Amino acid sequence: MDSVFVMPGTVAAPRGGILCDLHNRYETVRETLSRIDKAAREMGLPNISTRLVEQNETSDRRGPEVQYLEIFAVSIATHHMLIAEGVKPVAIVGQSIGELWALAAAGHLSVEDAARLAVARSQVLTQQGWGGKMLAVGVDGRRAESLAELINHPHLVLACENAPRQSVISGPEALIEHVERVADALGWPSLQLDVPHPTHTPAMAQAARALRETAPRVPYGAGRWRVRSPWMGRDVGDDDPVDLVAGALTARVRMLHTIRELHAAGADAFVECGEWPVVTKFVEASIPGVQCVVPLSESDPVEAVRALVADSTDVGTFRSRLAAPSRNGDGPVVRVSEPAPAGAVATLPVADLLTRTAVPAPAAPVSYVAPVSAPAPAAPAPPAAPVTVAPVAVAPAPPAVVAAPAAVAPTVAPAAVAPAASPSPAGLDYDTVLTELRTLYGDFLGYPPDLLGEDDGLEADLGVESLKQVALLGRVSDRFDLPDLRSDSSLLTAGTLRRIAETVVRARAEAAGR
Repeated sequence: MDSVFVMPGTVAAPRGGILCDLHNRYETVRETLSRIDKAAREMGLPNISTRLVEQNETSDRRGPEVQYLEIFAVSIATHHMLIAEGVKPVAIVGQSIGELWALAAAGHLSVEDAARLAVARSQVLTQQGWGGKMLAVGVDGRRAESLAELINHPHLVLACENAPRQSVISGPEALIEHVERVADALGWPSLQLDVPHPTHTPAMAQAARALRETAPRVPYGAGRWRVRSPWMGRDVGDDDPVDLVAGALTARVRMLHTIRELHAAGADAFVECGEWPVVTKFVEASIPGVQCVVPLSESDPVEAVRALVADSTDVGTFRSRLAAPSRNGDGPVVRVSEPAPAGAVATLPVADLLTRTAVPAPAAPVSYVAPVSAPAPAAPAPPAAPVTVAPVAVAPAPPAVVAAPAAVAPTVAPAAVAPAASPSPAGLDYDTVLTELRTLYGDFLGYPPDLLGEDDGLEADLGVESLKQVALLGRVSDRFDLPDLRSDSSLLTAGTLRRIAETVVRARAEAAGR
């Protein structure tokens, strides 16, 4: 199983004692916390690990620098636990300042240098003293960006694309309040975020310049693990660490696209190195059914990690068996009738994942990486626009081809073998038509088919504009040989996949009865 470690950005302050068990179990955790404490003391800050290791809920917080370093300590300690238990990441991804934690976990930066750079970042942001806010909105990035552009201020921008229905707008406080009122009028859920420093807007250019000018340059190592940058849209190479952190202050964070790219490249499990399921909520929303693990949210974090390792071993064994050479060395032996072992299934039901990661909500407000809850069931669902990335799906295994021995003549002449044909349109049932529609619409819109609900309004819920609906109805008309379908205006004004499927089934039945 190929796992990606995800590092949260600015989240709620960790609970007291959250690292007690990890501190007692692992020498690497004790050493890392000691190094963070030493760096903190050198910068005039209190020991970071004391509250995280001791079983108490008190905090002697002295500004955002301590909060950042506590989040760093939790993230890097979780990373060391995972490595100690045998989980090896194919990549590490960080959300916003979490990218700095990712660089340290991967070995590109020392723990001390990452701590110093985090504090330097916080200090230049505090010195700028910008009066901004961040607003999480429960719609896709395209709609959120359109809303920001409507107000037309250079510092009011789409800051983060977290999930298909979760974006973040950053800007001046007065304008954010205006955006919030407009979102409420549109029925879009929104939440102002309690973060020490609103970022990811051109308004942070001054702080970015100050960081580049004042932050000490730090040695940059080759690293052990791959780090994928959500704001650069590529792997981190030999980029200067100070420039990386400074550049992120004004750049958009494209977590949704990064998650889907990694999954498309083979990642089938995402492990959050934080206390709460924050970034993994974005993963679940972006790739339904993918396996997500948040060890520190489990009653026994170590056991949760060991279960992940066991799953990985089962999958690896199964893949090795599929790839094993045949006895004559001609290639793999594929036993089509042999079922895959239970551990070979790399995805779990979403409901099961939510149960596994369920934890009490943190007392402190979560940051701009916190998912925005949908409104109460009676309220209309938030609209969403087409996702611009290609749907992420696991390709079906190719059918096994068994060649007949050369000396044995085929029992059926090739001309007598009829090609496989699609079902007769006249005999299609509702489920068959709905499945085809989901595939057709998903390919056109860039949605995984499973995300397309049969009762979702094509315009109201999925954001499919009328011109696109006309084009799609044309494709449905051609597919099912129903020329009158493209002119059915009722399927445009209140179209759902259910209505279209029922119309197709009814029209084909009428055509067959003539």
